[in-house]
Amino acid sequence: MSNLLNQTVLVTGASSGIGKDVAINAAKLGANLILVARNEDKLSQVKNECIRVGAESAHHEYILIDMSDPKQINSGVDQAFEIFENIDILVNAAGFGDFSKYLDTDFATVEKMFRVNVLGLMLMTRLVAGKMIDNGHGHILNVGSMSGKMSTPKSSVYSATKAAVIAFSDGLRLELKPLNVKVTTINPGPVATNFFSIADHNGGYLDSVKAFVLDPDKLAWKIVGAFNTNKREINLPRLMELGAVLYKLAPNVGDYFAATLGNRK
Repeated sequence: MSNLLNQTVLVTGASSGIGKDVAINAAKLGANLILVARNEDKLSQVKNECIRVGAESAHHEYILIDMSDPKQINSGVDQAFEIFENIDILVNAAGFGDFSKYLDTDFATVEKMFRVNVLGLMLMTRLVAGKMIDNGHGHILNVGSMSGKMSTPKSSVYSATKAAVIAFSDGLRLELKPLNVKVTTINPGPVATNFFSIADHNGGYLDSVKAFVLDPDKLAWKIVGAFNTNKREINLPRLMELGAVLYKLAPNVGDYFAATLGNRK
């Protein structure tokens, strides 16, 4: 685990879930944090925790940004660079899901999911990556999902957004490698966070897949441990990673398991 003293990490979705745990764990290693989300009360709490566990010399700030709003993203990044000269690491963790059949999903929800999960991530990446290129180094970590590798019923829209994140990250990795900017994709299965308070309308999904559920703090340490490395992807849990590989090798069998074992929402 590398020392992050004098490095600045911007985390979107930092008010809760994976983003919150990544921010706090990065603070424990000495990083400066720029915390991005919409909820000021929660961001203030995360900032105070980063101050409590972080280095005395570290500087932590939060910026209110709705990741579905390009104007807020542009102005928020400008604000970040007014406070911090450089952003060394960007973690795009903001996102949400909705476990509904596609034809039953309001199209405004579909559009919002793409704006937050994909377009907001892409714009944030563009604005920060440009400065990283100027500085000659940087690392971008985009939170995708195992759902982006293998879609299941009631997650077709969410899976589509995460497949887009994975594809975008793969192409971007190749474009930025010669410029000394690294790109890593994080593809977790279900994680025990408040993500499911919005996505899961029935409230029983995590219990039905408890054998695959990831601990958010352990996942966050995996992500922070990948900072400044050439790690291409983090795929967890391993069994779901294997399932995604087999899905591509034997798609008809994969469809059967996705429609049965994967249909627990």
